[in-house]
Amino acid sequence: MSGHSKWSTIKRQKGAKDAARGAVFTKLGNAIAVAARGGADPEMNFTLRLAIDKAKAANMPLANIERSIDRGSGRLGGEQIQEVLYEGYGPGGAAIIVECATDNLNRTYPEVKLAFSKHGGNMAEKGAVAFQFDQKGMIRVKGKGDDLMLQAIDAGAEDMEEEDDESVIYTGPKNLAKVRDTLREAGVEILEAELTFVANNMVAITDQETAGKVVRLMHALEVIDDVSATHTNFDIAEELHNTL
Repeated sequence: MSGHSKWSTIKRQKGAKDAARGAVFTKLGNAIAVAARGGADPEMNFTLRLAIDKAKAANMPLANIERSIDRGSGRLGGEQIQEVLYEGYGPGGAAIIVECATDNLNRTYPEVKLAFSKHGGNMAEKGAVAFQFDQKGMIRVKGKGDDLMLQAIDAGAEDMEEEDDESVIYTGPKNLAKVRDTLREAGVEILEAELTFVANNMVAITDQETAGKVVRLMHALEVIDDVSATHTNFDIAEELHNTL
């Protein structure tokens, strides 16, 4: 299930971040607003609880978090934030899903389309790419080893991968809350937890030029304020990572 971790690993290795702290808060606020549409109480709305946890980990001020909840739940009025999924292909045939949270589709779609076209990719019709992915719960934790894997499986996880001194645990979408809370209660250090899209099959990229192009496309998508997450199925050869 390395479809999620390949791109996220490269981002961490390169220290990829949004151009400005304000952009980070914009993305986090939009994610909270979207989640709050399902209920403003994080104790009753696990998706909202995940979004709030992520915002707190990024040191987003409490006032910003509360304002985003109010916005999503309709208390502030104005244009509602909505979720939209865009699909496309990048250099080397990499399949890409772009999750957005926006109050203006007329702004978001052209920005996403421009990023694809500028970096050797193209957008696809709805459903043309998404069928290549499964939605999963993803929990990144400190530690690794057989004991941790047994704990995760007993808690209801489907699979686990080790990355350096961390592990990535995958669950069914509906089991994410249960597995995360069970592991946390058992003393496992949770680094992040979210719903993600995991590729069924990977596309190998073995030449430096194509690897550079597809990574530049992914970065261009990530820095768009309305983009909340990106998912792809590329597998860049390990020896090329230091050249990106």
